[in-house]
Amino acid sequence: MTNPQDEQDSQAEVPDFEAIVEEYSSFVYNVAYRMMGEPEDAEDVAQEAFLSAYRAFGRFRGDSKVTTWLYRITVNAALMKLRKEKRARTLTRTGLEDMDIGDWDETPEKLAVNSELGDKLQEGISYLPPDLRAAIILRDVTGLSNSEAAEALEITVSSIKSRLHRGRVLLRQYLSEYVKTAI
Repeated sequence: MTNPQDEQDSQAEVPDFEAIVEEYSSFVYNVAYRMMGEPEDAEDVAQEAFLSAYRAFGRFRGDSKVTTWLYRITVNAALMKLRKEKRARTLTRTGLEDMDIGDWDETPEKLAVNSELGDKLQEGISYLPPDLRAAIILRDVTGLSNSEAAEALEITVSSIKSRLHRGRVLLRQYLSEYVKTAI
């Protein structure tokens, strides 16, 4: 026999979770899209993230922000999907020793290519290894602080800084040739 109080408690949690889904669904989708680069993959990841969040909702103590909690779950769901797919194309070699990075100062002419540059940047992000991609997206794209991004990824602040540096170097290398020829 079920306890009526237990039924009330479980029913009381559902609206709270529904409110979270309603309020943060576009947020979760955007993080998933930045990680995956394809709308269909982002939808799958967002759905998996909310399923995982629902399963873990009873354990959410509120020690961190809801957004930090959802970042962690969404990034983990994306990383799991990426591992399953084992995407072959990634940027891995920094080549700092033989790299000539062009000047990226903005001028009116350079502003004209921003839309195309944004597409190229998103493409470069999609080629990053998943751990570097997650760091770049959480810190540089969505604007979390180093400590918030580290908490979301469950790593140290020094680890997030290291991943950011490596990711930024790889992106700069990837975009360098485009910037030289487009401007």
